[in-house]
Amino acid sequence: MTTFAIYKSNPDSPFKGLRGIFILRMKQISILLVLCCTVSLAYCQNYRQEADKCLVAGDYECARRNLRLLRENEPIDVTQELQNVEVCIKASTLADYFFEEKEYEKAAQQYDKILKLNPKDTHAKSRKSQCEKASAPPARPSSGANYTERVSGTSIDMVYVAGGTFTMGCTAEQGSDCYDWEKPAHRVTVSDFYIGKYEVTQAQWKAVMGNNPSSFKGDNLPVENVNWDEAMDFCRELSRLSGKKYRLPTEAEWEYAARGGKESTGAKYSGSSSPDRVAWYDSNSTHPVGTKAANELGIYDMSGNVYEWCSDWYGAYSSSSQTNPTGASSGSRRVIRGGSWYFDAQGVRVPYRDSSPDDRNYILGFRLASSSK
Repeated sequence: MTTFAIYKSNPDSPFKGLRGIFILRMKQISILLVLCCTVSLAYCQNYRQEADKCLVAGDYECARRNLRLLRENEPIDVTQELQNVEVCIKASTLADYFFEEKEYEKAAQQYDKILKLNPKDTHAKSRKSQCEKASAPPARPSSGANYTERVSGTSIDMVYVAGGTFTMGCTAEQGSDCYDWEKPAHRVTVSDFYIGKYEVTQAQWKAVMGNNPSSFKGDNLPVENVNWDEAMDFCRELSRLSGKKYRLPTEAEWEYAARGGKESTGAKYSGSSSPDRVAWYDSNSTHPVGTKAANELGIYDMSGNVYEWCSDWYGAYSSSSQTNPTGASSGSRRVIRGGSWYFDAQGVRVPYRDSSPDDRNYILGFRLASSSK
């Protein structure tokens, strides 16, 4: 219709109609080009916005995908951004792995690498903060306070034991149950210290050492089948992780705590004159810690469950008074205390003592101690 009208208005110019058609088509093409550019720009803006959202969230696979689409649809140089994203993908994978494995120092290093390239990453910021809190050694509690050690994703309760003087060995409440190696009874003075509220559990051992040597498996069961050297290795590793010094209790500290320290009621077993109330004994396996009654200081399982390593070499008692004794100067066997699930009630009394070479056994575990200063 338009061509006919143009031609009719000027019949002497046969090309005038073609010129009009050309102009019209050019206008249409221009409009289409504008529309295409507008759509393309909208897509590019969307890719840019999505990439930025992904970078903030720490989703680097998403960021890489949108940056590549942006590069394909717009001649924008995003080469450096893509290189940074590739680095962040690798670092994020490592960081999240270390975080799940509770290797917080290594995880924090990877999150820090990510944040240097992408300070907007909220995921990395949050995780790095969690790592710093988890790996920071807690402040030493004031003297006289129980405390909980939190390290490597586990917690260990420690009980404060005020120092004092007590009679160690075969005392009157033991009647005729004493063995000769529990004699002579003698006076001992110990300084303030901390001792584990529970025997070291398998969950705690795994968190610190990364394995589980126990014969009877269960996170809340006491760790066993560890020799004296391995128990000391645990103390050293926990000391390194926490910034405090952990060790095995001396035999004197162990018996003083088992008797209830200054709160002692003179019970035959640790916390009671009835072994059934406080001890796992004459049984067929270990039992979860803390499931019997506690003693006067709130300490569990010092009678029965598993034998516990002490720091001392085994040696005969002296009748003389002593202050902070540490046992024999040398020997071939270490002191073990508390009896175990395997033995009868006579073997879980507070003065009962035994010894072992540096062997592993499914009746033998340990608990922690730490000086109060």
